[in-house]
Amino acid sequence: MKTNDTVELIVAKFGGTSVADASQILKVCEIAKMNPARRVIVVSAPGKRNAADTKVTDMLIACAEARLAGGAAETERKAIVERYASIQREAGVGEKVIAAIDEDLRQRLASDRSHRGRFLDLLKAAGEDNSARLVAEIFRKCGLDAKYVDPRDAGMILSDEFGNAMVLPESYDRLAALRQQPGILIFPGFFGYTRSGSVATFPRGGSDITGAILAAALKADLYENFTDVDSVFAADPRIIEGAQSIELLTYREMRELAYAGFGVFHDEAIVPAVRAGIPICIRNTNRPAAPGTRIVPRRPYQGGEVLGIASADGFCAVYVDKYLMNREVGFGRRLLQMLEDEGLSYEHAPSGIDNMSVILREKDFTAEREERILRRIKNELGAENIEIDRGLALVMIVGEGMHYTVGVAARATCALAQAGINIEMLNQGSSEISMMFGVKGSDRKKAVQALYGAFFMRQHGN
Repeated sequence: MKTNDTVELIVAKFGGTSVADASQILKVCEIAKMNPARRVIVVSAPGKRNAADTKVTDMLIACAEARLAGGAAETERKAIVERYASIQREAGVGEKVIAAIDEDLRQRLASDRSHRGRFLDLLKAAGEDNSARLVAEIFRKCGLDAKYVDPRDAGMILSDEFGNAMVLPESYDRLAALRQQPGILIFPGFFGYTRSGSVATFPRGGSDITGAILAAALKADLYENFTDVDSVFAADPRIIEGAQSIELLTYREMRELAYAGFGVFHDEAIVPAVRAGIPICIRNTNRPAAPGTRIVPRRPYQGGEVLGIASADGFCAVYVDKYLMNREVGFGRRLLQMLEDEGLSYEHAPSGIDNMSVILREKDFTAEREERILRRIKNELGAENIEIDRGLALVMIVGEGMHYTVGVAARATCALAQAGINIEMLNQGSSEISMMFGVKGSDRKKAVQALYGAFFMRQHGN
């Protein structure tokens, strides 16, 4: 691992709260000055300044919807321009950049609206694009050699799945040329261009993905993801007051935690950096001296150590029972095919010799889908008993130290039993670094508290 003295290039991504107003952007400037290796800055659209505020991305979606409905969207456009103008005035940069932002929005609103998804992406991307232009102006006013980078010119080429685009392989070689450019590069997150030249966006939160793609393409020494929290915590601090921070975790641990509700950043953002083996560091824009949480390919660990506890609700289970199921070749495949035919993906599929459960996102398992699937299971698979259990939550304990360690499950189940929580199901991943407990949604918070007490109060002597 490189020391600070040998780090040559850092890609640093700043989320919406980090660029919400001029005072926040000035903090970003100071962070850039603190380490000359921070040569690529990825920015989101301005986020909320307070709880009652509206994110610029949401304002742009409302603007696009008004235009698609046949209106001129003048009120919406003016509100967005004023949001940027308030940053410009507070930062003390010239008004020319606001005139350019206003003209940019007018052109986008006047563009072709025949394809709804493409038009929405064009408008949504204006948030990050104009944020980057304004941030570059503020950086230059602060004496930094900074310039805005157009993703089209840089070679950020995406698939034409509007609103859910993926980076295309040829992007990496094109983006690699940015490493040779001098100064600080301000790159807008969230979007790129299709091969035909249309704007396309990643899924919501996709500025994280942009940062990871750039880190991989530029072979960065580190990808920093700046947000509004000091670190990743061992449990949701809204459930566990004073939850411990995590200083170091592996890619696998972060993926498991992110899947089950850790919302520090978009979990898909890990993928490009993971494939390139680039360390990631979660840091706080408001406390840049804090070490944050570092995510690495491997880390030292002790046997039995649980690193974090994550939870999420909104799940349901389809329970299928049939005697001698295990002797029936293709039973599981045919059951999962029925879900695929309905456009459903499953989360877990714990099974026994005569039964199988499939965990689904409850919001996707509508009453209509349930009726069709249950009919097919009964008629085509000859199931003897089918049950649907709704209102479930998944609670996961995660840690590389759980691998091959005796007694972890016993401690966890004992803690849940002592808290009066019934375990609806239990599943351990084949990697043995995570263990999932299905509980009633009403018991989710109590389950997290019980598990935290069992593993963290004892592990750390609190």
